[in-house]
Amino acid sequence: MPTLNLKLAPLQNPGRYRQLAQALTTLTAELLGKRREVTAVMIEDLPAARWYVDAAEVQRPTAFLEISITEGTNTDVEKAAFIAAAYSELERQLGAGGPLEEASYVVVRELPAIDWGYAGQTQRARQLARRKALAA
Repeated sequence: MPTLNLKLAPLQNPGRYRQLAQALTTLTAELLGKRREVTAVMIEDLPAARWYVDAAEVQRPTAFLEISITEGTNTDVEKAAFIAAAYSELERQLGAGGPLEEASYVVVRELPAIDWGYAGQTQRARQLARRKALAA
């Protein structure tokens, strides 16, 4: 049940947002083994005039992607592969053949299973229910 928050500059067209959401959902499923049907992608765009690096307005496309996953559900290798692939996809879609602003980031945030969930149930409660069902 990952959530992905993408902030980007400059502004894009609606078709690009759909393509980004599809690509990021696919990478999340393939590289982190997460279920597509509960993967949420939120995209927020900013005019370049509102994004600064070294106190200067960005000159190239830039992105900040943060994905939240349940702590301990992925290996360091899986997370590194996701970071590399997500950055590459962002650069491919946003860079128009050129590089992104160097200070573009992909962050994997791990949250304890008790601290978040979906459909009104924590991830920890889901883990316990699966264990109980397997033991029965």
